[in-house]
Amino acid sequence: MNLLFFGSSSFSVPALISLRSSISWVITKKAKPKGRGYLIDDNEVKEAARSCGLPLKEIGSFKDDEARGLSDLSPDLLVVVSFGLIIPRWFLDIPTIGAINVHPSLLPKYRGPSPIQWALWKGEKETGITVIAMTERMDAGGILYQEKIPIGPEEDGAGLSNRLALRAAEILPPIVEKARVDGIGGAIPQDEGQATYTAIVTKQMGRIDWSGSAQEITRQVRAFVLWPTAYTFLDGKMVKIYKVKAPSGAYPEETEPGTIIASSPEGIEVAAGAGSLVIEEIQMENRKKMAASDFARGYRQLLGKRFD
Repeated sequence: MNLLFFGSSSFSVPALISLRSSISWVITKKAKPKGRGYLIDDNEVKEAARSCGLPLKEIGSFKDDEARGLSDLSPDLLVVVSFGLIIPRWFLDIPTIGAINVHPSLLPKYRGPSPIQWALWKGEKETGITVIAMTERMDAGGILYQEKIPIGPEEDGAGLSNRLALRAAEILPPIVEKARVDGIGGAIPQDEGQATYTAIVTKQMGRIDWSGSAQEITRQVRAFVLWPTAYTFLDGKMVKIYKVKAPSGAYPEETEPGTIIASSPEGIEVAAGAGSLVIEEIQMENRKKMAASDFARGYRQLLGKRFD
């Protein structure tokens, strides 16, 4: 079987490794220059493909000559895991068996590019892995396999993404083998009436509004820990917040949201619009990430200051 694996992020890597003996080619999204030096970094999939000794092609879009040339590979099956580009109908029609996609949500809920972040931001208690037979519509294909996975009470985007990626890697090999033998027929259509969609995460989504509840802010921090990372401002400088928890005590209800009300070995306690939260890991602009308790010891007259 001629299998093409499509992936472009760290979420793709465990699945690539689990299928490496079946993969004929790895296809990844071409990296864009970034940073002041406009350097191009190899993505994790590219590095994994090299480590596994697998041939690799990079494309920027399906309008590229490189993408048009993929049809010459005569694929039997496409396996798509966090690829980052929409695969058009003309290419989905090429493989003799078809194309399958792994999506980290309980489809039809949370279609789109950011299902893990949205599940955390909205306070979901569970998410899952869904494998679908791909169509030209984003995440709308029939369901071949679905598994519910609980979300831990303090789990953040990094931990949940890693856990779902590892589980996807366990699920895929028998699904691919079944597709090789029996094809990918019998997929169960999704209920379009239950479909919800996620948007691309933007930097602005990470900015904390301290007038929100402590619970809402906590979910925001956990959802966006990888990017853009929840952030606020202190004395005119950006502060990134990586880890928070609920405090053990209470605070005066009249305290203005964003006010730093206590400092302890646990971290920095901040008033929110409803309740308060303790910041455990923090990073001031142009400084290293550190424990919030260490940050507090090095910042003069911190109590009473207000995050803006």
